Amino acid sequence: MIQLQGAGKRFGHKLLFENCDWLITPKEKTGLVGGNGTGKSTLLKIICDMESLDYGSISYTKGIKLRYLPQDGLTLSGRTVFAECMTVFADLHEMEQELETLHHSLAELDPESAEYSSAADRLHHIDSEFRNRDGYAIEAQVGTVLDGLGFHKDDWTRRTEEFSGGWQMRIALAKLLLEKPNLLLLDEPTNHLDLEARNWLEQYLASYPFGYVLISHDRYFLDTTVNRTVEVWNKKVWFYSGNYEKYLAQKSERKMQLEAAYKNQRDRVEALEAFINRFRATATKAKQVQSRIKELEKIERIEIPPDEQTIHFSFPQPKPSGRIVAEFKNVSKSYGTKHVFSDATFVIERGDRIALVGVNGAGKSTMIKLLAGTEPLTSGSYTLGHNAMPDYFAQDQYKELDPERRMIDDLGDAAPRSTNTELRTLLGCFLFSDDDVFKKIGVLSGGERNRYALARMLLAPSNFLLLDEPTNHLDMRAKDVLLDALSKYSGTVVFVSHDRYFIDNLADRVFEIEDGHVHDYPGNYEDYLWRKAGGPEQLAAATAAVVVATEPEPAAMGTESKKRVNPMKVQKLRARLREVELEVATLESEIAQHDAALADFKSVDETVRVSEIVAERRKELEARVAEWERVSAELEGST
Repeated sequence: MIQLQGAGKRFGHKLLFENCDWLITPKEKTGLVGGNGTGKSTLLKIICDMESLDYGSISYTKGIKLRYLPQDGLTLSGRTVFAECMTVFADLHEMEQELETLHHSLAELDPESAEYSSAADRLHHIDSEFRNRDGYAIEAQVGTVLDGLGFHKDDWTRRTEEFSGGWQMRIALAKLLLEKPNLLLLDEPTNHLDLEARNWLEQYLASYPFGYVLISHDRYFLDTTVNRTVEVWNKKVWFYSGNYEKYLAQKSERKMQLEAAYKNQRDRVEALEAFINRFRATATKAKQVQSRIKELEKIERIEIPPDEQTIHFSFPQPKPSGRIVAEFKNVSKSYGTKHVFSDATFVIERGDRIALVGVNGAGKSTMIKLLAGTEPLTSGSYTLGHNAMPDYFAQDQYKELDPERRMIDDLGDAAPRSTNTELRTLLGCFLFSDDDVFKKIGVLSGGERNRYALARMLLAPSNFLLLDEPTNHLDMRAKDVLLDALSKYSGTVVFVSHDRYFIDNLADRVFEIEDGHVHDYPGNYEDYLWRKAGGPEQLAAATAAVVVATEPEPAAMGTESKKRVNPMKVQKLRARLREVELEVATLESEIAQHDAALADFKSVDETVRVSEIVAERRKELEARVAEWERVSAELEGST
């Protein structure tokens, strides 16, 4: 266990937190949250003894083993990836060598000798410990973790120095997970992970046998991995039971209680002060006045913390594009001999919110660049729709900016018609206030540069946004504001994000880039996973079972009793209902498109061809509507 008592820390003249009392217990699974700059990373470093406290104390239970993963900055060299991971089992290697030595000794010693008996005892002891620690399976453990974190088998034999910074951090994370310390301290462990690796890490941590404290700005990740939430806010450390969702509910309730207590206290203080002022000069009331003065002095005043600062903005609503925003026909992309994807064919329509998913290196950023026109096609055709105006936000967008320019000047050049007040207001929305606006772009932190690049993008209204990791370096509240703004935005969005919550709440289509191909899935990321897991096939079987189970027996006709389906079937029916609704909307859109084509006469043959398609689509639509009514009725009767 680790105990902080009266802990406090300053950063220069700024107080980060004070009076922190925190007992970190074994197997505690804690999420550490708070806005950027509140001191979360500093608190982790204090726990692992990399930084000291300015106030209070910290104590450790004897024998506890801590391991810390920073956000970035670790570099490894001199070994292959697999060999580097195997270094965490150095003591097991020593035990394995001792076992081998003992086996040789026993083969040479006299079985009747004392030396033989001593060696045999030692062999039994070491072998038992070696087995208890899965010593015979360490290579399999390494393979499992490397595979889960996205390393292909070909990567295992590559030297660590060949990998970029993000992959170096993955190797460092793999080593910590394999070592299994008593307490893991993880600062943004998902920063360098794609969705697949992040999903695997969630499952790994769910079964982790010891405790961990982690910082993350990924709401979904926190909801699935922690059972306690600790918040650094308003220069104090606050404790909540449950995951992030429960923390939000508890915090809201706590704030309401605090505001109610503040109002009651203020009413009491005003009543005491009114009595004192009214009867201060009245001799017969002197005793009562003194009593109330003492009560007033003893009251510990409740303070309402200031509202948390966050970015707040909305995208300018652009001029509408045509219904077809972009169209790919048999598009392929390669870099020399490296093949990214081929035969990509799809249509992006006005109002689509499309998430691009796939493992790191699959080609998500390449797809965004192709749509933005900053990368050429290898083959195929790309048509930009009528009045479609793409606006591209890259992962390293700030690199396009002059690091020597001051923000206020750079923004003014980008929007010469805007007043200085308007520019300051926009920067204030992104937490750049007062003298911050005069900072040079080059001195900004990664998070600040990303926020500024987003602010700059707002000055150029566009109806086709192409966003490559727009949530990088944004805290949870800032992500929520960005999500809200994009949800209200009337244009079309194609985006890459590794934030599961962000994707689930924004996307209505998912493009998966996998094994050189682009697959189009309707719905959000949850729907995409359901389909990938064979959802439609499972649902068909479940629906058939529901129909059989809910059909009344002849003798029961006219009665009100009916059999109920189990919760799993209800869930599947709801999923199918969402799917059918999407299919109905798609079919209606196609029919409207073909009806418009019929209005523009080209030839008799073309009219006949399109009419046949319309008839076919209307028939499909009738079937989908009928299915929607049936599934809706089954849901209503089973809930």
